[in-house]
Amino acid sequence: MKVKKQILLINGSPRAPHSHSKQFASLFRKFCRVPSDYACITSTNHAALCQRMENYSDVVLVFPLYVDSLPVRLLEFLKSVEAYRLSHRPVVSVVINCGFFEPKQNDVAVDMIRLFCAQNGFSFGSALKIGSGEAVLATPFRFLLALQIYRLVSGICRNHYATLSFTMPIPLATFIKASFGYWELLGKRNGISREQMETMKIEDDTPVNPRT
Repeated sequence: MKVKKQILLINGSPRAPHSHSKQFASLFRKFCRVPSDYACITSTNHAALCQRMENYSDVVLVFPLYVDSLPVRLLEFLKSVEAYRLSHRPVVSVVINCGFFEPKQNDVAVDMIRLFCAQNGFSFGSALKIGSGEAVLATPFRFLLALQIYRLVSGICRNHYATLSFTMPIPLATFIKASFGYWELLGKRNGISREQMETMKIEDDTPVNPRT
């Protein structure tokens, strides 16, 4: 079954409607010169998404790194794809972002998608591994990320698949300092000190009275 060049972006973020992944997908579509569509994974649309995938030459999975792995929502969808009898298997590419500074933190998750493709008859296409992904869109370096997304889109549109990486061009120490400042400010707004955030304790030891 031959399918014309068109791309389906699938957002695998647990908070897809308000996610950074949605913003990355929007930038992708802004630069895309072939027809493209966008969809979010929900708990009830796996079969419908699988059916849609058959009409596209390429599928781009856009999602955040979760505990060095894939979000559960995306994992569950991939199980459905594995069980679905596709008449056409599109090329699968990845746009993944993490809150870590180093893009290589995404490597294991990308390899999981590569393995899924190899085991289920899909061709793996391109990957864009984004470090500092939770912060970069609100910085002056946004245009540099947009440039990498443009490179990614151009390659996929021309069937020139590649692996790309991005992080903000600042020293790691600067990133860490800014990160501490962000979390301290957020903690202060919620009545939590830095010392409390640095402990592994997430609940107090106050006994709960079942009658209250």
